[in-house]
Amino acid sequence: MNIHFISIGGSAMHNLALALHEKGDLITGSDDAIFEPSKSRLESKGLLPEALGWFPQKIHEGLDAIILGMHAKADNPELIKAQELGIPIFSYPEYLYEHSKNKTRVVIGGSHGKTTITSMILHVLKYHNIEVDYMVGAQLEGFDRMVHLTNENEIIVLEGDEYLSSPIDLRPKFHLYKANIALLSGIAWDHINVFPTYENYVDQFRIFTDTMVKGGMMVYNEEDKEVKKVVEESSNQIKRYPYKTPDYTVEDGATILETEEGEIPLEIFGKHNLQNLEGARGICFHLGVSEEDFYEAIADFKGASKRLEKIGENSETVIFKDFAHSPSKVEATTNAVKEQYPNRTVLACLELHTYSSLNEEFLKEYRGSLEKADQAVVFYSPHAVKIKRLKEVSEEQISKAFQRDDLIIYTEPKAFKDFLFSKDLSNTALLLMSSGNYGGLEFDEVKELL
Repeated sequence: MNIHFISIGGSAMHNLALALHEKGDLITGSDDAIFEPSKSRLESKGLLPEALGWFPQKIHEGLDAIILGMHAKADNPELIKAQELGIPIFSYPEYLYEHSKNKTRVVIGGSHGKTTITSMILHVLKYHNIEVDYMVGAQLEGFDRMVHLTNENEIIVLEGDEYLSSPIDLRPKFHLYKANIALLSGIAWDHINVFPTYENYVDQFRIFTDTMVKGGMMVYNEEDKEVKKVVEESSNQIKRYPYKTPDYTVEDGATILETEEGEIPLEIFGKHNLQNLEGARGICFHLGVSEEDFYEAIADFKGASKRLEKIGENSETVIFKDFAHSPSKVEATTNAVKEQYPNRTVLACLELHTYSSLNEEFLKEYRGSLEKADQAVVFYSPHAVKIKRLKEVSEEQISKAFQRDDLIIYTEPKAFKDFLFSKDLSNTALLLMSSGNYGGLEFDEVKELL
């Protein structure tokens, strides 16, 4: 196949390009900005565009397909040329479906936990030498890429994102996969810029459930009331397998899973991660992995990149960074750290960085999310609010939304960094939550706090 990527530099897009190149397809691409690590990874395989920008001359009748990334606009000159020539155009998820339509498609969905659950499943399958195709939203230890595609593997494991597919395909990605086996971890309103009401957001998970292949299997978190309702009320003819938080204890900063196979010490921690583990176990069971084999493999799972990732520790201090930004993720992550370190001061720092988190109407969803933190800090950039063309939010609005009188708020990167580096972190668990970098904070620098 001769395939051209419009917007090849994105995290997901460049991984798909590398996967198809590895499979033997001829790959070209364009983008108007490419950053690390995408740049180096594309360059190493000879796939880095010679120049940045859009070049309609790259689009010709010899192409078998165009893969269109979300970063591109609907008036992109390369896209327009492809439409004029009648070249098949696929969004990222459309192409994954096209590749896997004759495979067993395992799709992991939910507002939170889907990257971690997908990572757990892949970790277990790799441990037991079970070969599958996959697409996951984070770089995993022991895996070269976030995407792996073959012609021969019979199963593909897909992280099912509810965000939009492409500039010309406004369907959520996970609607396109038509899962044979699926999982729903939880539903908590997110992406307010696309789904303006809670009900509209929940509808996307109803559609996902209804688009499953008839006779398929749904593994779902019965402790999430919305997930339970969506799955159990669906008229689709699917088999339903509920799961819930397994029994566990926390002893001296270590989480111990209680199983019929005995006590199993884990590298991960937090109630939400134990729920994720149980969901992953359910999926692995349907893929032929026994309970005993699952526990053997999962014991050394350390987590997905940026998901409650330990970046440093000494006898007095432990530092984590986490991709958490939505209210449910912030609450789950904060609670997990406090449960794991009940006798330490938990200093939780959250950057409001996304469209939803900086929306004045959505802010109230954060109420109570930092409650378990002993000290809570919120950082946001008024400049980012302007860039996103949102109505300005004030420190007073943020303080009111979180319902913490002692909430510390910073709007200047230097002031936040000065605060962080002036703190005595003795007997402290520091938690840095953001999908950004606090206006330029280098996480390697944070290790100097130890």
